[in-house]
Amino acid sequence: MVAQQQRNDLDEPLSKGDVFEVLRNQRRRYVLQFLKQDGRPVELGDLAQQIAAWEYETTLDGVTAEQRKRVYTTLQQTHLPKMDEVGILTFDSDNGIIEPTDRTRDISIYLEIVPGREFAWRELYLSLGAISCSLVAALWLGIYPLTVLSDLTWAGIIAATVTLTAIAHIYHERNMRVGRGEQPPELSYGADD
Repeated sequence: MVAQQQRNDLDEPLSKGDVFEVLRNQRRRYVLQFLKQDGRPVELGDLAQQIAAWEYETTLDGVTAEQRKRVYTTLQQTHLPKMDEVGILTFDSDNGIIEPTDRTRDISIYLEIVPGREFAWRELYLSLGAISCSLVAALWLGIYPLTVLSDLTWAGIIAATVTLTAIAHIYHERNMRVGRGEQPPELSYGADD
Protein backbone atom coordinates (compact mmCIF):
# COMPACT_ATOMS: atom_id res chain seq x y z
CA MET A 1 0.00 0.00 0.00
CA VAL A 2 2.82 2.41 0.91
CA ALA A 3 4.73 1.61 -2.32
CA GLN A 4 1.56 2.29 -4.36
CA GLN A 5 1.09 5.65 -2.60
CA GLN A 6 4.73 6.57 -3.29
CA ARG A 7 4.30 5.70 -7.00
CA ASN A 8 1.16 7.85 -7.17
CA ASP A 9 3.00 10.72 -5.48
CA LEU A 10 5.72 10.51 -8.16
CA ASP A 11 3.11 10.99 -10.88
CA GLU A 12 2.27 14.43 -9.48
CA PRO A 13 4.66 17.32 -10.08
CA LEU A 14 6.79 18.57 -7.21
CA SER A 15 5.74 21.78 -5.57
CA LYS A 16 8.16 24.68 -5.91
CA GLY A 17 8.53 24.63 -2.13
CA ASP A 18 9.70 21.00 -2.21
CA VAL A 19 12.08 21.72 -5.06
CA PHE A 20 13.64 24.74 -3.40
CA GLU A 21 13.84 22.98 -0.03
CA VAL A 22 15.80 20.15 -1.60
CA LEU A 23 17.96 22.35 -3.82
CA ARG A 24 18.81 25.05 -1.33
CA ASN A 25 21.83 23.02 -0.34
CA GLN A 26 24.89 23.17 -2.59
CA ARG A 27 25.85 19.56 -1.96
CA ARG A 28 22.47 18.36 -3.24
CA ARG A 29 22.89 20.52 -6.34
CA TYR A 30 26.26 18.85 -6.89
CA VAL A 31 24.56 15.45 -6.67
CA LEU A 32 22.23 16.45 -9.49
CA GLN A 33 25.12 17.84 -11.52
CA PHE A 34 26.93 14.53 -11.24
CA LEU A 35 23.83 12.48 -12.09
CA LYS A 36 23.08 14.65 -15.13
CA GLN A 37 26.66 14.31 -16.38
CA ASP A 38 26.75 10.58 -15.99
CA GLY A 39 23.11 9.67 -16.66
CA ARG A 40 23.49 6.21 -15.14
CA PRO A 41 23.36 4.68 -11.65
CA VAL A 42 26.39 5.64 -9.56
CA GLU A 43 27.99 4.29 -6.43
CA LEU A 44 27.92 6.44 -3.33
CA GLY A 45 31.72 6.26 -3.03
CA ASP A 46 32.25 7.61 -6.56
CA LEU A 47 29.71 10.36 -5.97
CA ALA A 48 31.31 11.36 -2.66
CA GLN A 49 34.77 11.43 -4.27
CA GLN A 50 33.65 13.77 -7.07
CA ILE A 51 31.68 16.10 -4.82
CA ALA A 52 34.60 16.31 -2.39
CA ALA A 53 36.87 17.22 -5.32
CA TRP A 54 34.48 20.01 -6.33
CA GLU A 55 34.04 21.29 -2.79
CA TYR A 56 37.72 21.26 -1.92
CA GLU A 57 38.70 22.49 -5.40
CA THR A 58 41.06 19.62 -6.09
CA THR A 59 41.37 16.65 -8.40
CA LEU A 60 39.79 13.28 -7.72
CA ASP A 61 43.20 11.95 -6.71
CA GLY A 62 43.80 14.98 -4.49
CA VAL A 63 40.81 14.29 -2.23
CA THR A 64 41.91 13.10 1.22
CA ALA A 65 40.23 10.18 2.98
CA GLU A 66 38.89 12.59 5.61
CA GLN A 67 37.36 14.93 3.01
CA ARG A 68 35.75 12.00 1.20
CA LYS A 69 34.40 10.53 4.44
CA ARG A 70 32.87 13.87 5.47
CA VAL A 71 31.02 14.14 2.16
CA TYR A 72 30.11 10.44 2.09
CA THR A 73 28.57 10.55 5.57
CA THR A 74 26.37 13.60 4.98
CA LEU A 75 25.27 12.29 1.60
CA GLN A 76 24.34 8.91 3.07
CA GLN A 77 22.62 10.18 6.20
CA THR A 78 20.99 13.42 5.07
CA HIS A 79 21.06 14.52 1.47
CA LEU A 80 20.36 11.37 -0.51
CA PRO A 81 17.46 10.20 1.71
CA LYS A 82 15.87 13.64 1.42
CA MET A 83 16.20 13.61 -2.37
CA ASP A 84 14.92 10.03 -2.54
CA GLU A 85 11.91 10.94 -0.38
CA VAL A 86 10.61 13.40 -2.99
CA GLY A 87 11.58 11.19 -5.94
CA ILE A 88 14.34 13.37 -7.39
CA LEU A 89 16.53 10.27 -7.37
CA THR A 90 16.43 6.77 -5.97
CA PHE A 91 18.87 5.84 -3.27
CA ASP A 92 19.45 2.21 -2.37
CA SER A 93 21.11 2.70 1.00
CA ASP A 94 21.84 -1.02 1.41
CA ASN A 95 23.95 -1.18 -1.76
CA GLY A 96 25.01 2.49 -1.89
CA ILE A 97 23.59 3.01 -5.39
CA ILE A 98 22.04 6.27 -6.59
CA GLU A 99 19.93 6.35 -9.75
CA PRO A 100 18.44 9.29 -11.62
CA THR A 101 14.67 9.37 -12.12
CA ASP A 102 12.41 11.27 -14.51
CA ARG A 103 12.29 13.97 -11.87
CA THR A 104 16.07 14.32 -12.05
CA ARG A 105 15.66 15.58 -15.61
CA ASP A 106 12.51 17.58 -14.85
CA ILE A 107 14.13 19.50 -12.03
CA SER A 108 16.91 20.88 -14.24
CA ILE A 109 14.85 24.00 -14.99
CA TYR A 110 15.34 24.99 -11.36
CA LEU A 111 19.08 24.54 -11.63
CA GLU A 112 19.76 27.08 -14.33
CA ILE A 113 21.80 29.35 -12.12
CA VAL A 114 22.46 33.05 -12.25
CA PRO A 115 25.59 33.55 -10.16
CA GLY A 116 26.35 36.86 -8.48
CA ARG A 117 28.96 37.78 -11.06
CA GLU A 118 26.78 36.75 -14.00
CA PHE A 119 26.46 39.20 -16.86
CA ALA A 120 23.17 41.12 -16.62
CA TRP A 121 21.63 40.37 -20.01
CA ARG A 122 18.37 42.16 -19.25
CA GLU A 123 20.32 45.37 -18.60
CA LEU A 124 22.15 44.96 -21.90
CA TYR A 125 18.87 44.51 -23.77
CA LEU A 126 17.37 47.52 -21.99
CA SER A 127 20.42 49.58 -22.96
CA LEU A 128 20.21 48.40 -26.58
CA GLY A 129 16.54 49.36 -26.67
CA ALA A 130 17.23 52.82 -25.21
CA ILE A 131 20.10 53.45 -27.63
CA SER A 132 18.00 52.26 -30.58
CA CYS A 133 15.11 54.55 -29.59
CA SER A 134 17.48 57.49 -29.19
CA LEU A 135 19.06 56.75 -32.57
CA VAL A 136 15.65 56.57 -34.27
CA ALA A 137 14.61 59.87 -32.65
CA ALA A 138 17.87 61.53 -33.77
CA LEU A 139 17.36 60.23 -37.31
CA TRP A 140 13.76 61.47 -37.33
CA LEU A 141 14.98 64.93 -36.27
CA GLY A 142 17.70 64.82 -38.93
CA ILE A 143 20.63 65.36 -36.57
CA TYR A 144 24.03 65.48 -38.26
CA PRO A 145 26.29 63.32 -38.53
CA LEU A 146 23.71 60.52 -38.27
CA THR A 147 22.17 61.66 -41.55
CA VAL A 148 25.35 60.68 -43.41
CA LEU A 149 24.06 57.09 -43.51
CA SER A 150 20.62 56.24 -44.82
CA ASP A 151 17.76 55.27 -42.50
CA LEU A 152 17.82 51.78 -44.00
CA THR A 153 21.52 51.41 -43.16
CA TRP A 154 20.85 52.46 -39.55
CA ALA A 155 17.94 50.00 -39.34
CA GLY A 156 20.28 47.26 -40.57
CA ILE A 157 22.91 48.21 -37.96
CA ILE A 158 20.31 48.11 -35.16
CA ALA A 159 18.89 44.77 -36.35
CA ALA A 160 22.36 43.23 -36.70
CA THR A 161 23.41 44.45 -33.23
CA VAL A 162 20.30 43.00 -31.54
CA THR A 163 20.63 39.71 -33.47
CA LEU A 164 24.34 39.28 -32.64
CA THR A 165 23.67 40.08 -28.98
CA ALA A 166 20.90 37.46 -28.87
CA ILE A 167 23.21 34.87 -30.47
CA ALA A 168 25.89 35.61 -27.86
CA HIS A 169 23.27 35.30 -25.11
CA ILE A 170 22.03 31.93 -26.41
CA TYR A 171 25.59 30.60 -26.70
CA HIS A 172 26.40 31.73 -23.17
CA GLU A 173 23.22 30.21 -21.69
CA ARG A 174 23.83 26.85 -23.35
CA ASN A 175 27.25 26.68 -21.72
CA MET A 176 25.72 27.39 -18.30
CA ARG A 177 23.34 24.41 -18.31
CA VAL A 178 23.70 21.88 -15.57
CA GLY A 179 25.20 18.60 -16.74
CA ARG A 180 27.62 20.20 -19.17
CA GLY A 181 31.32 20.36 -18.54
CA GLU A 182 33.47 18.79 -15.89
CA GLN A 183 32.26 20.88 -12.95
CA PRO A 184 29.03 22.55 -11.89
CA PRO A 185 28.59 26.03 -13.39
CA GLU A 186 28.29 27.58 -9.94
CA LEU A 187 31.87 26.50 -9.19
CA SER A 188 33.07 28.56 -12.12
CA TYR A 189 31.67 31.64 -10.46
CA GLY A 190 32.49 30.79 -6.84
CA ALA A 191 28.87 30.94 -5.66
CA ASP A 192 28.41 30.36 -1.94
CA ASP A 193 25.67 28.41 -0.28
